[in-house]
Amino acid sequence: MMVVTSACKGDSMGMDNGKYVRYTPEQVEALERLYHDCPKPSSHRRQQLIRECPILSNIEPKQIKVWFQNRRCREKQRKEASRLQAVNRKLSAMNKLLMEENDRLQKQVSNLVYENSHFRQQSQNMALVTTDTSCESVVTSGQRHSSPQHPPRDASPAGLLSIAEETLTEFLSKATGTAVEWVQMPGMKPGPDSIGIIAISHGCTGVASRACGLVGLEPTRVAEILKDRPSWFRDCRAVDVLNVLTTGTNGTIELLYMQLYAPTTLAPARDFWLLRYTSALEDGSLVVCERSLNNTQNGPTMPPTPHFVRAKILPSGYLIRPCDGGGSIIHIVDHVDFESGSVPEVLRPLYESSTLLAQRTTLAAFRQLRQISQEISQPMVSSWGRRPAALRALGQRLSRGFNEAINGFTDEGWTMMESDGVDDVTVLVNLSPDKVMGAAPMCADGFPSITNAVLCAKASMLLQNVPPAILTRFLREHRSEWADSSIDVYTSASVKGGPCGLPLAITGGFGGQVILPLAHTIEHEEFMEVIKLENMSHYRTEDMLVPGDVFFLQLCSGVDENAIGTSAELIFAPIDASFTDDAPLLPSGFRIIPINNKSQNLTRDLASTLEVGPTGKRAPADYLGQSGSTKSVMTIAFQFAFEIHLQENIAAMARQYVRNIISSVQRVTLALSPSSFGPRSLQDPSPETHMLARWICQSFRCFVGEDLFKTVDERSDSLLKTLWNHSDAIMCCSLKALPDFTFANQAGLDMLETTLVLLQDITLDKIFDRGGRTSVCSELPQILQQGFACLPGGVCLTSMGRPVSYERAVAWKDPDTSGTNGLEPSIPKSETDM
Repeated sequence: MMVVTSACKGDSMGMDNGKYVRYTPEQVEALERLYHDCPKPSSHRRQQLIRECPILSNIEPKQIKVWFQNRRCREKQRKEASRLQAVNRKLSAMNKLLMEENDRLQKQVSNLVYENSHFRQQSQNMALVTTDTSCESVVTSGQRHSSPQHPPRDASPAGLLSIAEETLTEFLSKATGTAVEWVQMPGMKPGPDSIGIIAISHGCTGVASRACGLVGLEPTRVAEILKDRPSWFRDCRAVDVLNVLTTGTNGTIELLYMQLYAPTTLAPARDFWLLRYTSALEDGSLVVCERSLNNTQNGPTMPPTPHFVRAKILPSGYLIRPCDGGGSIIHIVDHVDFESGSVPEVLRPLYESSTLLAQRTTLAAFRQLRQISQEISQPMVSSWGRRPAALRALGQRLSRGFNEAINGFTDEGWTMMESDGVDDVTVLVNLSPDKVMGAAPMCADGFPSITNAVLCAKASMLLQNVPPAILTRFLREHRSEWADSSIDVYTSASVKGGPCGLPLAITGGFGGQVILPLAHTIEHEEFMEVIKLENMSHYRTEDMLVPGDVFFLQLCSGVDENAIGTSAELIFAPIDASFTDDAPLLPSGFRIIPINNKSQNLTRDLASTLEVGPTGKRAPADYLGQSGSTKSVMTIAFQFAFEIHLQENIAAMARQYVRNIISSVQRVTLALSPSSFGPRSLQDPSPETHMLARWICQSFRCFVGEDLFKTVDERSDSLLKTLWNHSDAIMCCSLKALPDFTFANQAGLDMLETTLVLLQDITLDKIFDRGGRTSVCSELPQILQQGFACLPGGVCLTSMGRPVSYERAVAWKDPDTSGTNGLEPSIPKSETDM
């Protein structure tokens, strides 16, 4: 028997009958070449290799097999060693960051202890000498964060360099020092798999956030990405570089004018007049810092811009240090004064929340860097043939188009239409010929289409006591609860190729919604997908019928219930089934931003409560604590392409459509609110609810002859909780002329894709097809006479029209003392067939 193994030195040695033999360099080269073509050849393939490669003719097939086995083993070992080295480098960098953070915190503690003792001594002195008017100045002199008066600067290169150096010093004191009191951002814990160390300000002017972390990019590449703010900061409308100066230390000073979109329709947009300083430190670190220029510095000025509020960026920026083994350690500081006094009081938390600043700005920069780093190290193509960079560009276009619709700037061609007497919905029109992303649809005869005019209907509303994540997920998964299929057909027709003209008459609707994943960010906090609305009726144009499904490109973010105080977005645009990267996009959708971020004070002790959320998952502690109701502002914007002569008709349709959506959202919000049902209502349920739970259990035992639950505490509260959390779907249905559902546990609600409030709109005939209804009706006499019946497994439909399979069902009669008979079908082990 012959055994051949690769020797330790490359692949040039083998073992034959207990003796080592040497492969020639030519043989090793041939084997390596074959390995890269086929790392795991079959027996037939190995024999074929020997025949096709004469240099291997003196090697037995078994030797070839062993060589490939050893080669695969070494390849696996090399990859594992490389992975462990990368993890070790990351852990070393994170450890360095944590040690630096610990040193900073130690300094902060020392300063606080000193200040505490100082103020205590001054308080005692003030108590003894109450008539001393100089005590105020003495106390003031002990404060650490004083505001020194700097001499005026001028617009000369020397003056700008003086401002730049001052900005650099103040930025570094925030990034690595104690100039700002930083506290850990709620819900963000440092670790090897985290995005980094995230902190927010406490008690400083404006709002500030800071992040430290590691990315696998070189410092110069990091600086290049971060300076291109519009590419990653989706709230950024534009950054114009008006002047560039070179310093004697190989640094650059840039004068910038930046505009940010307003997040809602209820507040004006912001702009900034900035100085940005890029320089290298002595230790090899790269710094990009910036600040707003104002009149007190006597530097260059920028006149106000109409429809914008001039806000301030206090010394902020990026400290980028090269990391041993490659990559960079980055410190990001964002410190902004948004001039919140210019907005209504109810909206001021949007501009006074350091948490929102961290989520929408600081973390966005980190995610962009980490995503680009991953794309470089692990290039891939999505199932739709898109590379990650193309998908990011599509996401940017969706978000930018939605922001443009919300803001409706006049310099982009938007004009406001007159109100219809009710000011709840604002309608704007854009007649610019290149509004649809520069794409002009063509008619069949080669002439441009006249449907490139765009109308936008938008509104904002205040939401009470509903988490943005839960509401956004519901809007995403239950489109038929708020969308009009006729409008979906209309918007889809505007992007389909073919004859000119939009639908004149629309009938029918869609039979279901299919979600096709397209891409995820590396942090899985945002994803892009294609929504397919199937079984659409034909829509009629001027001269022909055009069949087809409706497709939407959709961007969804902020649906993680466990993320604290996170805003959420659902943005979509109609597309053709074979959409290209430069296809015209008219984004519409929803943005929900919390406006009372009190997560730091929320209780997390839910051990004594029933942790069931409205959608069957654990409810986030941050929304069920002792902080009372949560508030958020929802902004809705929908865009429509139209023919100019139909402007008034389309405007009326758009107004009514948005009003219908607002009504639907209000109804859904009421249903999803934790106070509607779930933990709070089950903590303090009505006597009727307890009675219903007892009836269900007792009637099952009476007619079926066994207990519904194997073990249960007979106390009413325990019985109700067990019923609610039971893994089988348990539903109550009244036997009326049109049987409807009156109650369902959480598994039943999940199975029917509904809530307790919306359950009342579902009737028995809606969840069964004709055969299913016939089967159930045929068993009714037995149920009424015998008290129960066992039904075979089958398929029913959810409230969304999706099929759900179940293994079996047990229906039994409930001897309701009120005189209304009921059926409680228990459907165990149900599986939704998406």
